[in-house]
Amino acid sequence: MLTDKRILLIIGGGIAAFKSLDLIRRLRERGAWVTPVLTNSGAEFVTPLSVSALTGEKTFRDLFDLTDEAEMGHIQLSRSADLVVIAPGTADLMAKMANGLANDLASTLLLATDTPVLVAPAMNVRMWEHPATRRNVSTLRGDGVMFVGPNEGDMACGEYGPGRMSEPLEIVSAIETALAEGPLTGRRILVTSGPTHEPIDPVRYIANRSSGAQGTAIARALTAMGADVVFVTGPADVARPEGAHVVEVETAAQMLDAVQAVLPVDAAVFAAAVADWRVASASDSKIKKQKGAIPAMEFAENPDILATVSQMASGRPPLVVGFAAETDDVIDNATAKRLRKGCDWIVANDVSPETGIMGGSENAVTLVSDDGAEHWPRMGKDEVAHQLAERIAAALG
Repeated sequence: MLTDKRILLIIGGGIAAFKSLDLIRRLRERGAWVTPVLTNSGAEFVTPLSVSALTGEKTFRDLFDLTDEAEMGHIQLSRSADLVVIAPGTADLMAKMANGLANDLASTLLLATDTPVLVAPAMNVRMWEHPATRRNVSTLRGDGVMFVGPNEGDMACGEYGPGRMSEPLEIVSAIETALAEGPLTGRRILVTSGPTHEPIDPVRYIANRSSGAQGTAIARALTAMGADVVFVTGPADVARPEGAHVVEVETAAQMLDAVQAVLPVDAAVFAAAVADWRVASASDSKIKKQKGAIPAMEFAENPDILATVSQMASGRPPLVVGFAAETDDVIDNATAKRLRKGCDWIVANDVSPETGIMGGSENAVTLVSDDGAEHWPRMGKDEVAHQLAERIAAALG
């Protein structure tokens, strides 16, 4: 898939820069051509000589290189690649991108390019979680910039959390997805998946039996068709879809925040089984069992994520797809839900115990839309996902 593809690799500053050397090797193994750009901070961690030795290309560093700039070399560099990859993507470099700054070679290339851009962020967990970084990431996503990672793990600084750069093979997979030609290439799609966990106290929670398998399969199918997929998931049991940008949440309120941060998108598929209610005042400490005394719990309604997005006055995705897991009167309930929520389609499935659907490997769904109810035969969840992805591609043209 990467044979003769041209990758412009910008190596930012940070200890994760050492992974960029392995990334270059992996890309070259797959037949890609890699043109390296090394920032001044990046050169503190890896040398131009090591980068050039692995790429077989000159390592570019200086915006005002007289030889290269005689013919506006930075413009040519920015537009001759099939994909621009930033690994590691530092907080500083993303801030420059989000605000249109161009005071060195890397930032100038990024402002001058009309080539798709993929960022592999790497930074301290506090920097990643800082409101300024979150704003910048949201801005860049809105501009069409793609992301892979960051992962959770131990930091070089001794802290733990999200901020580790994705592993080289993860980045290669994201590059292959970004360069894949398919009916959804250039489309950005949101998929929610899994259950939500609503805490009762630090050790107990309200949840449901959703495994997240169907939402994951949908994300994989959309990615395979070339879509840039943002996958917002609750605490699901299944592996996360490769090639998608994964956002992990726990509660319904967190899922709504994550969804709103992702917008705008071309389509949104709400496959998550969001808890309808939460405990109004979760206990900060474990509720102790007392003989003969059953604790009284007051419940509050969770935000309705599907209705919130479907009924947005501005910025509503052109296509909003909801799910309805029903045990009785499946079509009638799903049809009423579509009208009540305001979404375009409802994927209805019968999850009554005798079907074995909930938590199983198969699904039997009915697609409810303005055109009526279309029954699909029982099939594997991957097949359901592929068929739904094809319908989404057709709807988006």
